[in-house]
Amino acid sequence: MNKKILSILLTCLCLFLSLSIMACYYLTEQNDSTTIRVACVGDSLTQSTEYPYDLMNKLGGNYTLCNFGVGSTTVTLASETPYMNTLAFKEALNFKPNIVIIMFGTNDAQPSLFQYNSTFVDDYITLIQAFQKLSSKPEIWLVLPPPVFSNQSELISSEYFEQTILPKIQQVANNTNLPIIDVYSLLINYPEYFPDGIHPERPTNNFGNEPAAQIIATAIYETITSQ
Repeated sequence: MNKKILSILLTCLCLFLSLSIMACYYLTEQNDSTTIRVACVGDSLTQSTEYPYDLMNKLGGNYTLCNFGVGSTTVTLASETPYMNTLAFKEALNFKPNIVIIMFGTNDAQPSLFQYNSTFVDDYITLIQAFQKLSSKPEIWLVLPPPVFSNQSELISSEYFEQTILPKIQQVANNTNLPIIDVYSLLINYPEYFPDGIHPERPTNNFGNEPAAQIIATAIYETITSQ
């Protein structure tokens, strides 16, 4: 497919997804102002998996969690689909979260974005600072995304992801003094949980259960509740 056409299609998809209603999970009838608000921010690894729902189930009724993930989005502002240009990003800020979970980087490993390698750290910090400026003063955790096990789509470079993107996420954490939740290491030995090599999906014989999503949710739950 022509790269320009593909880029246009990705942009349209991103716009469509960003206009969709955010998925919010409430396990209580308490007023929203009395619960701890959790914003899950990211790409399709957040939007299209069960990890936010699994996390909400673990957190329980004292929390309100909203899934602000948008598929195909990037940290890199020079891409066709930067997350900071989406409606979901604005909604996440308006949500005034008390806790923000940010998981990005997979889509930034597209070969077409290698030329913007030098802006990734600064762009990620700009994203973080938008949440740090909120009156709710949220606690923020960065998540090292799951491994890229294969390149079936030919859109993501697993080598670049491991050698460049992951170290840069660590650099962002160091520069901002923010903690990292490393789900990459937890999932590196489970390629069978990623049928397309990138996205966690439920086994066909086990409907309603995504093992990788459970691992992500558990790691995040244990981290944010141990503080």
